[in-house]
Amino acid sequence: MMFSSGLGCNLSFPSCLGYPQDSEELIPKMAREPIILNVYDMYRINDYTGPIGLGVFHSGVEIYGSEYAYGGHSRSISGIFKITPRVADDLGEQFRFRQSVHIGYTDFTEDDVCRIVAELGKDFRGDRYHLMNKNCNHFSSQFTHILCGQEIPGWVNRLAYFSSWVPFLQRCLPKNWLTPVALQHSLSHESDRESTPPSDTSL
Repeated sequence: MMFSSGLGCNLSFPSCLGYPQDSEELIPKMAREPIILNVYDMYRINDYTGPIGLGVFHSGVEIYGSEYAYGGHSRSISGIFKITPRVADDLGEQFRFRQSVHIGYTDFTEDDVCRIVAELGKDFRGDRYHLMNKNCNHFSSQFTHILCGQEIPGWVNRLAYFSSWVPFLQRCLPKNWLTPVALQHSLSHESDRESTPPSDTSL
């Protein structure tokens, strides 16, 4: 190819005016990060619900190597917390890992996910937790729907659909069962930060 000035050009331009075929590496690749739902048996609670055929499950959403879940507490701040995926000990002795369910893929980056979690925390506050109406599985389902347009399987949150059958259950549960160990630790750290006076080196 020659310009009117006589200078040559060896660049090739496809007729569609898109990227050259040999430059596909220049095109940004989508994240395509898998989204996994991790489900746990709350087996002591199931002692109450087993006789009527209902299992009670906790769930968290695994993405970018972390698992996000929701629990209840008495403060008007986020009840969302993060644990190592599938480590039931981070939740408490009444939790037992049951299975993982692949929900889909997302193109959101890790930074995007952090922003989404922060935004969801404004609604999923600890003091708004309710075993039937706003529980960990409601959070997981909303989170996965934002990430990839898919909600969690219905069986995971079946108890909420049949809440009218067990109106006594919320009153029977020890409050600490609704606040997993990892969330208790997170709240303790938050309280420590709030009670520590700022220093000259604080950001």
